[in-house]
Amino acid sequence: MNLSETFSEFKDLKNIDRVTLTRILQDVFKNAIIKQYGTDENFDIIINTSNGDLEIWHNRKVVADNEYTDPTSQIKLSEVQKIDEDYEIGEDFSESIDLSRFERRVILSLRQNLVSRLGQIEKDVLYQKYRERIGQIITGEVYQVWKKEILVLDEEENELLLPKSQTIPIDKFHKGDPIRAIVQKVEIKNNTPVIILSRTSNVFLERLFEAEVPEIEDGLITIKKISRIPGERAKVAVESYDERIDAVGACIGMKGARIHGIVRELRNENIDVINYTQNAGLLIQRALSPAKIETLKLIESEKRAEVYLHSEEVSKAIGKKGYNIKLAMDITGFQIDVFRVLDDDEEDIELEQFSDEIEPWIIQELKKIGLDTAKSVIELGFKELVERTDLEEETVKDILNILQAEFEQE
Repeated sequence: MNLSETFSEFKDLKNIDRVTLTRILQDVFKNAIIKQYGTDENFDIIINTSNGDLEIWHNRKVVADNEYTDPTSQIKLSEVQKIDEDYEIGEDFSESIDLSRFERRVILSLRQNLVSRLGQIEKDVLYQKYRERIGQIITGEVYQVWKKEILVLDEEENELLLPKSQTIPIDKFHKGDPIRAIVQKVEIKNNTPVIILSRTSNVFLERLFEAEVPEIEDGLITIKKISRIPGERAKVAVESYDERIDAVGACIGMKGARIHGIVRELRNENIDVINYTQNAGLLIQRALSPAKIETLKLIESEKRAEVYLHSEEVSKAIGKKGYNIKLAMDITGFQIDVFRVLDDDEEDIELEQFSDEIEPWIIQELKKIGLDTAKSVIELGFKELVERTDLEEETVKDILNILQAEFEQE
């Protein structure tokens, strides 16, 4: 008999190895034989999992008709000679048993048992397989795009889930598209393994660097820390254990060849690679790149740094929507307060002097993005102020009117 025809739902098993499959099938059919015949002592089960063939052989001893007492271990001489006249008493007779001989209730029980056993084993194997792959990159194919998640199929057509919250904001996928992500976690829901993927995890960026930079894979360069705003900007601190190797240069590659592949995968995410150092001041300077710092004051006990920059460097330090300074603080572990250094011929007014007209919490909001003087706020302009702060448009307009009025009076 052929299992692929008789039990078609088992022919596409993906995660069960042949040894395990054979063991389960033999066990299930052994139980079915016991239910049908009361014993399995005189039966052989032969399974070929490569083509789905199953053979059940019933082995009995040929006995004289008047000595026949046990139908499971004996067969009458008169009965066996209908098949072959040459059989004699005392010989062994083996007969192939077809499933059609089994009672309907036995067949139904067999099918149910087989579905349960194989289904559970397949789930267990899938769960363990992906538990071991957590943090690794997988390449799959988009099968379905829903409102909150994307269904991905791996090379064995196992179903994986990529939540929209774990996609880069400008990711656009359609059915059939290839996709790369890391295995973030594996959960059990309703007794079924659920494999969750991510493209926003820092680990995804780390694995992309390992794939593109052989020196990282070889252990010559280590990624010390990653800070990232997916799809926008990332900072990667690297360190070389071989003084002959330029860690930053190796990560970027000749003419940017290595990092360009990573940037494309991350939808043109702006990636800054910096040399790691235990010197906190130097690390802060590197992390605030491309801004050039005039002076820096560390308050180690508070894990805080005061950074002083010329006017034209402040916006660089803060970055678009405050991303640069946010990432710099994350990767260094320091709260960074940015202050504007006035040029000798430049007159300005500290924001604190407007506390009678501008509420203190608003002044603090402005300071968070490195604006501590009137002119620094005016020069940034209405559009940038709205984008970089949580202030309402009307509030921003009022602030600018107050500050500009002060200089008009002068």
